Amino acid sequence: MMENSDIVYSCYHQVSRKGENFVAQHTISYQLSGSFMLSDNRDKYIAHPGDFHLIRKNQLVKFAKIPPPNGACESLNIYLSDEALKNFAHEYELKAEHSTVTEALVKIDVNTVLENFIVSLKALLQSNLNNKSLTDLKIKELLLILLQTKPALKNILFDFSEPHKIDLEAFMNQNYRYNVNLDRFARLTGRSLATFKRDFEKVFQTSPHQWMLKKRLDEAHYLLKEEKRSASDIFVDLGFEDLSHFSHAFKKQFGYNPKSLSNTEKPTKYLKN
Repeated sequence: MMENSDIVYSCYHQVSRKGENFVAQHTISYQLSGSFMLSDNRDKYIAHPGDFHLIRKNQLVKFAKIPPPNGACESLNIYLSDEALKNFAHEYELKAEHSTVTEALVKIDVNTVLENFIVSLKALLQSNLNNKSLTDLKIKELLLILLQTKPALKNILFDFSEPHKIDLEAFMNQNYRYNVNLDRFARLTGRSLATFKRDFEKVFQTSPHQWMLKKRLDEAHYLLKEEKRSASDIFVDLGFEDLSHFSHAFKKQFGYNPKSLSNTEKPTKYLKN
């Protein structure tokens, strides 16, 4: 199935826990098969085949794509750029009002119109007619359908305000496990990168990198020793890029490998040169 940068067909035959933890733009997703699990610091959400939902922008999330037995996890994802939404809002004279929606994933009830839209979208992706002009028209069609189906989405999709400055200590203690660039953290706390770094050192008396690494490793040590978890089970959730990176950082911090904590014997420390 063909795709472009705005409409993407996703297919996984094995469990995938990788992906962007920072949602940069609103995403409309339709689950074709398998399950999609998403979590933030408040709740966990799951999408089953036939579910249609909006993943809100400007948030940190973790997700997993789980295929059914002997099958694949398939979804159609439509990415809504700020430019496209601003153009649409200008054309139809739309403006967001106050919204109390805070869910990371907003469920949208599927009706006959949306079902027919999905069928037409799949046909477009499978044809040689797939191009930017037709894609733009399909996205506009989808937005019109969504506003009729769930009018409250207007206050989410067309809110172009920047995040407000929030309490840095509370935010970081909730979100240090996410493996994202510092500029993402800065944006989500309503700061420039320079202000974020300056405020961070005032609050924590150390750099963001050193503080987050220590927090992640201390939690890893607890999970390995007290809850008997395995290194391969926890490194992704704690924000490490791969198992090798995690093991190296852990050994450097504590003097022994993560696997040592799963043994019955006391961990053996390595002598430092």
